This record gives sequence, C-alpha cells and structure tokens, in this order.
Amino acid sequence: MLLFVGLGNPGARYARNRHNIGFMVVDAIAAAHRAGPWRARFQAASAKAVIGGERAILLKPQTFMNDSGRAVAEAARFYKIAPGDIVVFHDELDLPAGKVRVKTGGGNAGHNGLRSITAHVGNDYRRVRFGIGHPGHKDRVHAYVLNDFAKAEEPWVTRLCEVIADEAALLAKGEDASFANRIHLACADSA
Repeated sequence: MLLFVGLGNPGARYARNRHNIGFMVVDAIAAAHRAGPWRARFQAASAKAVIGGERAILLKPQTFMNDSGRAVAEAARFYKIAPGDIVVFHDELDLPAGKVRVKTGGGNAGHNGLRSITAHVGNDYRRVRFGIGHPGHKDRVHAYVLNDFAKAEEPWVTRLCEVIADEAALLAKGEDASFANRIHLACADSA
C-alpha cells in the first residue's frame, strides 16, 4: 500500500495558493483514479484509490503546512506504510515555475511541511517537487507562496495537475525516472 500526500493549507482561503499545489495535484489524482469519498481521518482528508494496480491512500493534512507530519505519521502507522512507500507532492521555490523533480530523501530546502514530515517519519520518503518560481527576494517569500497563482499561470498549473494524474501509475509502480520524463515531455509539448 502507498500513501500519496499532497501538502497545502486547509480552507477555501488557501485553495488556489501556490503553497497548495500539493492539494491540487492529489485532487486531480483522486478524480482521475476514481478515489472513494474523502473522509476526515488522521487529522486529514483521506480517500482510497487504486493507482497502477496498487492500493493507495490519498491524504491532504488539515493541520496546516507546518504540522503536516502529524497527519502523515498517523496514517502511515495505521496502515503500516514504510517511509519508502510515502510520496509527498509539494511546492518548490527553487525550481522554475512548472518544472517537476522527483527524489527520495534529501534536504527540506526550508519547506516547513517537509521538515514536519521528516521529524515524524524520517527522511526516506519520496518527494515530487513542483516548481512555483521565486519572488526574487527572501523577504517576499511568505506573501508569494500564500498568494494565488496568477491568472496567466493557471493554464500550466491545470495542465501539470492533469498530466501528474494521468502518469501517477508510474509513481505507484516505483518508476520515478519514467514518471519525471513523461511529465517533462507532456508539459513541454503543451508549452
């Protein structure tokens, strides 16, 4: 069993924020793979799906970004899911907008959601990082990530979520390099 975690902040106020791209992607995966209904469990919204023949729990922590690890740890303990079977979808300031990178482990790059997850389950989980660009100066980061994507960015955000959902089976099967390549090619074709 896999745990697919989208990072974001709960509530309508944050729904289209750059920091919530993890929630957007997990919602797209849920729709594309006919996930069961969302339920309140583990301090999160959770749903079950079959992705690429693998059973998966989709999780959107409702603890706010900085405490995401509590929800992830509760779900992982309940389902006995090892860190290597946890996939976390999150925003990344240090990648150009629309770029995607996949890795296992590594640093948290100042991302408080990742820091919380690492503190609760260790560092050996898989990460799918979505570039949201950088505002140019560290003093503007907080406001930037907590603002909505600009109208001009919506086409690539929507396309990225669709492509991720379409190719999620590769992640479920552990084919991270093939997944990243397919995302790159699909998004380059639509640029």
